Amino acid sequence: MGRPFVGLARGAGPMHPSALCWRAIPRLVRPLALASLLLSLGLPARGQVSPGPLARPHEKLDSTLQCLVCHGQGKASLRERCLACHEEIAWLVQRRLGLHGMEGREDCSRCHEEHAGRDAALIRWEAGGPEGFDHVQAGWPLEGRHASVRCRECHKLEFTVSKAARLSKRRDRGAGWIGLDRECVSCHLDVHRGTLGRDCRKCHDTRAWKPAVEFDHTETDYPLTGKHAQVECNKCHMAPSLALPLDAAGRPTPLYKPLPHGECSACHTDPHGSRLGPACSRCHVTESFARTDPKRFDHDLTRYPLRGRHATLECSQCHDRRTAWGKKPPFATCGSCHSDPHAGQGTIAGKAVDCAACHRVEGFRPSTYTVAEHQRSAYPLEGQHSKVQCAGCHLKNPSRVPVEKLGTARVLLRPAHARCRDCHEDAHGGQLLKRPDQGACESCHTVSGWRPSTFTAKDHAMLKLALEGRHANIKCAACHGPSRKGLPALPGPGKLGSARVALVSLDSACASCHLDPHGGRFGPGGARPKPEGCLACHDVRAFRPSTVDAEAHRAFAYPLEGAHSATPCDACHEDLKAPPSRSSLLLAAGAARPMTLATRSQRCEGCHSSPHGEQFAQRPDRGACESCHGEGAFRPADRFDHDRDARFPLEGVHARVRCDRCHATVTDPSGRAMTIYRPVARECAGCHGKDSPRRAASAVAPFEARARLRPTAGRGGSSRCAAG
Repeated sequence: MGRPFVGLARGAGPMHPSALCWRAIPRLVRPLALASLLLSLGLPARGQVSPGPLARPHEKLDSTLQCLVCHGQGKASLRERCLACHEEIAWLVQRRLGLHGMEGREDCSRCHEEHAGRDAALIRWEAGGPEGFDHVQAGWPLEGRHASVRCRECHKLEFTVSKAARLSKRRDRGAGWIGLDRECVSCHLDVHRGTLGRDCRKCHDTRAWKPAVEFDHTETDYPLTGKHAQVECNKCHMAPSLALPLDAAGRPTPLYKPLPHGECSACHTDPHGSRLGPACSRCHVTESFARTDPKRFDHDLTRYPLRGRHATLECSQCHDRRTAWGKKPPFATCGSCHSDPHAGQGTIAGKAVDCAACHRVEGFRPSTYTVAEHQRSAYPLEGQHSKVQCAGCHLKNPSRVPVEKLGTARVLLRPAHARCRDCHEDAHGGQLLKRPDQGACESCHTVSGWRPSTFTAKDHAMLKLALEGRHANIKCAACHGPSRKGLPALPGPGKLGSARVALVSLDSACASCHLDPHGGRFGPGGARPKPEGCLACHDVRAFRPSTVDAEAHRAFAYPLEGAHSATPCDACHEDLKAPPSRSSLLLAAGAARPMTLATRSQRCEGCHSSPHGEQFAQRPDRGACESCHGEGAFRPADRFDHDRDARFPLEGVHARVRCDRCHATVTDPSGRAMTIYRPVARECAGCHGKDSPRRAASAVAPFEARARLRPTAGRGGSSRCAAG
């Protein structure tokens, strides 16, 4: 495969034994045999056809009839036939292991040459021999101590343990180069006897077995901490208490696994004689036996279990470390360790008590002294006082109190409590100091809360302004509070106190809060002064309707009589027709429409129009309404007397004639109906003549004739004429 064939031409040198076979073929059939051989080999029918002798491992195939065992159709077929015979190589190729499993190693003839003679080597080393072979090409770089080892120290029969070695058909497997396994235990003795697994590289590297540089004790079931990290390995792994394995010479070897390590007592003796249990780690740490971990030490095993804040203390705060923790400290009472921080003030019913009466081990704050217990003291907590934090009354570092009375806690336990002002400031700025009780808070407030005040409407009645009507429904703050909506602002806190409530400086006059829509007309100095002010016409229930009735109207310039007493006010006072303002308060009323309640005139014509036109203008009273009409009603004109006031007395039958039979109603050019009273004819012919519009219609009813004037509907008959 790599050597030139031995030629068949003359002078081509010594002849291969196969050439002798060629001479034995009859001369006539030699061309046919040669063509058949060339076709079977797939070679061109030229040049040399006789290969060289096969190497000794393949000598059984050295026959012309065996050529096709290795030589198939083409070069690829040759590799397949090699792998079919060398199963160990095929096994490596399939798993991409070793040199033969690497990429670019498909051509067997690249390294293996045949037909070079019986003693020819089948491996062609590119570097001249195995010692120069780059082991990286085999997928296993030689590093550390492996780099200095000679090839045959590893490639020997006892180390060929892989399946590739078992598949090999070589008789001298030790002389080959395959069959090694990559596991360390395939070449090296496992001193751990499988207890730590088969992968030695988890702890060791190729430089040396010791130290195990890759081993990390923190990844085991027992990480080394504190003093344990400084202990020699064999002190634990070859402890006399262990049942150590023996090597081939009968010498003890280290035990790595399983090694008891659940409790310290597996290695250490218990100096407490099991009084505190077998678990040393509940009290001690690995840094030192003399050091205990408060978080681990179970103080419940002692006579004084640690609770609350005690559990967070350093041991040395109670125990003296300098004297091997010293004597056990007393613990019967808190005072055994703690001094009295209240300087003797912390008593109940006048008797001194231990701290535990008011405090817990979880902390001094909050106190366990409850409201229920406070009820038995000289000042029971009621109302809002029961919700106040203790520190709200029991002040820390209060002013004007000697420090020696407060103790180290600096807390006032017994504050003054006889009056509200012992704790509370005067929220009203001294406005009530002139009262007999000097404005004591309890006169208007209770411990249930500042609001609502206990000052009632009944109490208010004793002041300048009794709360009646609408005033009784108004909230106190609407007049006394800082947000007096619609009212002038109150003075600042400097005069009113922190509550900002005006109590004694308010004016009770209506005009101090309400706008006067009459422009002062009915107030002091006005055109119609009323000493009572607004209350002369209004009450506290509402401004409308006014309290002025017909009887009260007599006090004014125009008394209401007759029909006037039943006339609505706005019929004369047009101001009242305007809708009322939304608010009567001084600042909320805005640009209110004036309401002077003045009238145009006190005469009838000031309000009423005359239905008679100018008929009575020539009379001495110029047709004054009151001459004929009274205030009871316009009809009948009860003040008119036909016999007295007219030139035509009604006598006889005339006294029974209806007025409209003589005084006809006509429509003037403007379309208004008007009754004609003047002038009317006084002669009989004026009404009864032939040409008179009022002549008789018949002899039977001489006075029932209809007027020929343009009449309107009659208004009824009477012996007295209607006044229009």
